[in-house]
Amino acid sequence: MAKVYFQSRNIKYEDKDVTHDENLQQEMIKKSDQFAVPVIDIGGTIIVGFQKEKIEAALAKASK
Repeated sequence: MAKVYFQSRNIKYEDKDVTHDENLQQEMIKKSDQFAVPVIDIGGTIIVGFQKEKIEAALAKASK
C-alpha cells in the first residue's frame, strides 16, 4: 500500500527488501525498535506500517 501511495503521488522512495539481508533487518529494527514492515523514514520521522495520515504529516513537515 505504501508503494502504491508514493507512486500515485509521484514521491520518490527507496525500497529496501529486508527479507534476506540481515544488515537491512538490523537497520530496520534500530530505526523502529521492532520487526515489522513497512518502516517508512521521512526526514527522520519513523512510521511503522502504512499510516496515511502520519505519512502526509511527515511529508508536510519534511517539505518545510
